[in-house]
Amino acid sequence: MKTLLWLLLAISLGGCSSMDAPSSDPELTLHLRSRSKSGEPSASIVHWNPKETAFIVTDMWDDHWCKGAARRVGELAVAMNRVLGAARRSGVFIIHAPSSTVAFYRDTPARKRAQEAPFSEAPAPLSKDDRWGTKWCWPDKTREPDLPIDDSDMGCDCAAKCTIREAWTREIATLDIDQGKDAITDDGQETVNLLAQHQIRHVVLLGVHLNMCVLGRPFAIRQLVHQGRDIALMRDMTDTMYNSKQRPQVSHFSGTDLVIEHVEKYWCPSFTSADILGGQPFKFKEDPRP
Repeated sequence: MKTLLWLLLAISLGGCSSMDAPSSDPELTLHLRSRSKSGEPSASIVHWNPKETAFIVTDMWDDHWCKGAARRVGELAVAMNRVLGAARRSGVFIIHAPSSTVAFYRDTPARKRAQEAPFSEAPAPLSKDDRWGTKWCWPDKTREPDLPIDDSDMGCDCAAKCTIREAWTREIATLDIDQGKDAITDDGQETVNLLAQHQIRHVVLLGVHLNMCVLGRPFAIRQLVHQGRDIALMRDMTDTMYNSKQRPQVSHFSGTDLVIEHVEKYWCPSFTSADILGGQPFKFKEDPRP
């Protein structure tokens, strides 16, 4: 009888909830895809300790000046929240990086966790140029050619062009922020501090938009590679700002795939959310390809 009472109490407190239980798998087994400069793909399998791994969620805002971009983020966020929940339960450290909106979270434990992390010297100089509300890591012409898509029109793929405006105020509410574990920052030095404090060896980038912020932000791919970090892109948890009427005049989703290939050639390998959740990788409903 006592055992039953304790069991009922544990359930009422969430202690026996499968959503809160840690993963039974002590490792993240990731199927990484890289590419040679000629574009030939190659595969490798790595086993990462989740407690030495961070996921950085890039610019998954609550709104966007482009209606198409906002619609895709809303769809992506539902699947991404499941990914983050599974990763968090396995011990992965989650860093939310909704650029230029972190003031929204000024009094939260997750924001203070980033601000209060002890200073750590950056392994390489941090970007200093200002762009779009944060520092920016520009394309490295010694390492990468131009992107395979033309995003010079800012990439709105809507039939009627959207007007550029200040649209975002916070991270999209669909994504859970665990105030007891996660951190919130859009700052390069704070990211360095957090990675050092939590003894992070591996970093996974996910979020939007790959041809812009996921490459260029001070916590994102170019900056982390310059620091010598071991990083990977979750390729089905991203999107691009690409107008299919621009070069090379392929569908929006084919354009995203071209940028993913660019990243795999010149910056870091990628894998899909299937390595975290099982099942099939995420696919946008609007993507007609088989």
